[in-house]
Amino acid sequence: MFSTLMLAMTMLMSCTLNAKENDKSMTQEESGKILFINGSPNADGNTAALAKVLLEGREYETLNLNDYRINFYGQKLEGDQFEVVLDKMKKADIVVMGSPVYWHNICASVRAFIERFYGFVPEGTFKGKRFFFLYQGAAPTQMMIDDGEYTMKRFAMMYGFSYEGMANGTNEAKDLKNKLEE
Repeated sequence: MFSTLMLAMTMLMSCTLNAKENDKSMTQEESGKILFINGSPNADGNTAALAKVLLEGREYETLNLNDYRINFYGQKLEGDQFEVVLDKMKKADIVVMGSPVYWHNICASVRAFIERFYGFVPEGTFKGKRFFFLYQGAAPTQMMIDDGEYTMKRFAMMYGFSYEGMANGTNEAKDLKNKLEE
C-alpha cells in the first residue's frame, strides 16, 4: 500500500513538473510575438517596406487594416471587425503600427481604429507590451511628424504600452531596430 502511494505521488509530481515545463516553453514561444498593423491601402507599399527594415530577421504577422471593416467611433453597423483586430493585438508582445501621411496626418484607417479604443478598451490594457510607430510620407513637414508622433505616443501610453519610438525613414527604422534587441 505504501509503495503504491509513493508511486502515485511520484507520478503526480512528474506530471506537475512536466506541466510547468510545458507552460515555460509556451511562454517562451509566445514572448516576442510581433504584430505589424499596416494602415496603408497599399499592402506592399512604403509603410510595409519600412516595417521590413525595422523587423528584418524577425518573424511577424502583418495585419492590413484595409482588409478589415472598422466602423468609425459612434457607428453601430453590422460586420464591424474592430474586436478581431483588438484580439490580435492582445496576443502580441510587440505591436508595430504603420501609417502613411495622408492629408498632413495619420491615415483614416489608423485614425478610425485608434479612436474606437475610447470608452471601449480600458486604460492600461496593454501593460507590459511594446509599441513602435512607423510614419512615412513623400514630404511630411516637421509639424506633421511631430503631430503624428504625439498622437501615437499618447495612444500607447494611455493603453499601457511601452512606447519605443517612431521611424519615418529607413535610417530611423534601422536605428529603432536596435530597441527590438533590448
